[in-house]
Amino acid sequence: MRVLLTNDDGIEADGLQALRRALLTVEGIELAVIAPDGNRSAMARSITTRRPLWVEEVDFGDGTVGYATDGTPVDCVRFATLGLVAGFEADMIVSGINHGSNLGDDITYSGTVAAALEGVLLGLPAIAVSQQSAARELDFRLGRTFDFEVAAEFTARIVDELDEVPLAEGTLLNINVPAGDPDGVAVTRLGKRIYRDELKLHEEDGPRRRYWVYGDSPEHHEEEGTDLAAVAAGLVAVTPIHFDLTDKTGMSALERHDLARLLRPAAEEV
Repeated sequence: MRVLLTNDDGIEADGLQALRRALLTVEGIELAVIAPDGNRSAMARSITTRRPLWVEEVDFGDGTVGYATDGTPVDCVRFATLGLVAGFEADMIVSGINHGSNLGDDITYSGTVAAALEGVLLGLPAIAVSQQSAARELDFRLGRTFDFEVAAEFTARIVDELDEVPLAEGTLLNINVPAGDPDGVAVTRLGKRIYRDELKLHEEDGPRRRYWVYGDSPEHHEEEGTDLAAVAAGLVAVTPIHFDLTDKTGMSALERHDLARLLRPAAEEV
């Protein structure tokens, strides 16, 4: 199996390197690493279209190499599928390990999850994996100390057993690992964040102003069965996610509303 490993924290990040080493121990895996050359957190599904991208080969010091780019996490996946690595065509995308959790609504901002979503759009199975800090934060900003070994080994075993995991086509696994030794694994749904962002003036320079638009750490709804609740309880949260955002109930309601009548000239309505 040919696996692309990427992330949004950068190619030198400890989380990516821990997962890289774990995946190299899985028999039958051909691993390619393409990752940003620095931190690209919270870039979501950004892609680079208005300039060329730099790529640099990186020697990992163990006989293997990777490729660093000044693009985004999604750019990295596109590189892999468009032939950057000669003779390599990915069968699977693995993104992470992210430094901090990606839970609930936060996944819509996450570059880690975005890279995995790109794999799903390309018809490839994908995994995004994130690690809670030793501070046991449920907000990625609060912790700076991480232990990635449990997350790396768990993810490598899932990759090794992927053919036996009942994962529907077009679905990725979003994995969040709690700090310390997990008490188990829970299959979860996405939880609901409560954001408390604020607009704060940072400085003024004549007619120009600089603002912070980020507030205190978000809270969350306490709901059993969510990824937020599982990690708070010390469980590994595994959430299947797909890209079909269509609201089927909303379709039926709109169809009953007869939107076609809005195309008719006003005179016909009299």
